Amino acid sequence: MKPAIIAIDGGNSKTEVLVISGDGVVLGKSRGPGASPQNIGVAACVTALEGLVLAAYPDFGAKPFAVHTSAYLAGLDFPREEEALHAALSARGWSDTLTVGNDTLALLRAGSAGVGVAVVCGAGINGAGVGPDGRVHRFPALGKISGDWGGGYRLGEEALWWAVRAEDGRGPRTALMAAVAAYFGKPTLLDIVQGLHFEEIPAASIHGLCPLLFEVAAAGDEVAQDIVTRFVEEVSVFAAVILRELDLTEDAPEIVLGGGVLTGIGAPVIAEIEKRCLKVAPRAVVRVVDVNPVVGAALFGLDTLGASEAAKASLKAATQRA
Repeated sequence: MKPAIIAIDGGNSKTEVLVISGDGVVLGKSRGPGASPQNIGVAACVTALEGLVLAAYPDFGAKPFAVHTSAYLAGLDFPREEEALHAALSARGWSDTLTVGNDTLALLRAGSAGVGVAVVCGAGINGAGVGPDGRVHRFPALGKISGDWGGGYRLGEEALWWAVRAEDGRGPRTALMAAVAAYFGKPTLLDIVQGLHFEEIPAASIHGLCPLLFEVAAAGDEVAQDIVTRFVEEVSVFAAVILRELDLTEDAPEIVLGGGVLTGIGAPVIAEIEKRCLKVAPRAVVRVVDVNPVVGAALFGLDTLGASEAAKASLKAATQRA
């Protein structure tokens, strides 16, 4: 019997695939780099995904491989983007049926029954919500042009920006100056600026300053704390707008937080986000997701196939983070 579901979660920095049976048993899995169609194009995205699908379960027979494919990827911010990827994946013939959506919705399903609010912060930042009546509220999440601030790379840039200004006198003194210099292994921030400018230091390494920022803030540095406070407010604003748009402020909505930044920042920062969310929806339940978003994609697949609650519980238990 062929597997029931191919589940895909594709972020900007990584892609995960699960192949599962109809009773929630994980038959195979794989992981690779980000394959957002917004970043690499639809054709390259589909080619990368097929490689990961075959790596996850080498025992696939002839196509269709599975009953259903549940694919949730970053970069599907507008209907035309979803339609383009849906057409390209359909042409591959992996499964009898196919669902395509934005990866933030997979995060929501990973941490809830699929109703509520999700805010994700990894390489970028985004939020989405689904109301009890099925209404969806989302954001484009295209960076500055769509009003976004945050994401691991942008937070790293902020840390670097303030460190540089501290060294050259344009900004206040901050422990970020020494911490950023040590991270790059350079004697001065000017050396780092030159290295980035001449591409001797990869620009992608700026993302690694994000956890450093939270460490410096936790140690009491005021400049770093101000950045973290702005980040907390930004996450809370995503949630608050969605709660209001979907008329969830009087209910007890689930607010699911996920992505590499939000899962790694620690309880005190999460508590500050929760405090702001509760001002908007006092009965809300705020939690950090405890399974990877690809599990949400798989749960959506089980929902589509009408699987039992026992199958869904089995999948979540088997994929829970330690």
